[in-house]
Amino acid sequence: MAIPDGNGGGEAGGSPGQTYHSDWMMVDQELVDRFADATFDHQYIHCDPVRAAEGPFSGTVAHGFLLLSLLSHLHARAGRPTPANVAASINYGFDRVRFVSPVRTGTRIRGRFIVIESVERQPGRFQQAVDAVIEIEGQDRPAVTARWLAQFVVST
Repeated sequence: MAIPDGNGGGEAGGSPGQTYHSDWMMVDQELVDRFADATFDHQYIHCDPVRAAEGPFSGTVAHGFLLLSLLSHLHARAGRPTPANVAASINYGFDRVRFVSPVRTGTRIRGRFIVIESVERQPGRFQQAVDAVIEIEGQDRPAVTARWLAQFVVST
């Protein structure tokens, strides 16, 4: 069952198969360093450009968990319709996450979100599965792929 749009007009939050893209955003060293400070993860491949230049990625790369945490930001900018009748949307977690390719600092990324399904789990409470992909500008392989779950509580 679809998440009703509250206006009798169909499905809110996107129909299965619909795809939404965010704008491109820059992943720069400042962003990586701020994430390292917040998570206490100062591994040289993220924070030491001189040493990382000699490492496996020829420069610093973003933390995988930084990229994962950016999904909310990218999703909010993907132009996906917001259900008018939803009282609360809740991040329910992930069925799977893969960090496919490293993201070098100074590279742009964007989110691609494909609605997979919406299921009413309880009266007035829907669960939606979305395939989330973080694309790297100019590359064929993505940075991250994930099956993201959200729950929506519909106002009565």
